[in-house]
Amino acid sequence: MGLGVAGVDMLQSARGPLILEVNSSPGLEGIESATGKDIAKSIIRYVERNAG
Repeated sequence: MGLGVAGVDMLQSARGPLILEVNSSPGLEGIESATGKDIAKSIIRYVERNAG
């Protein structure tokens, strides 16, 4: 898809993980609360390092 940052919704199945959808503008609330990590800060650092 050519995206530097994306949200990927996945579901565990008997066949292994399945990709449900890919979002170019991911919501971060769920992953941040589940991991206790500041994902938005990490994305900003990534963009700063790779911009230009």
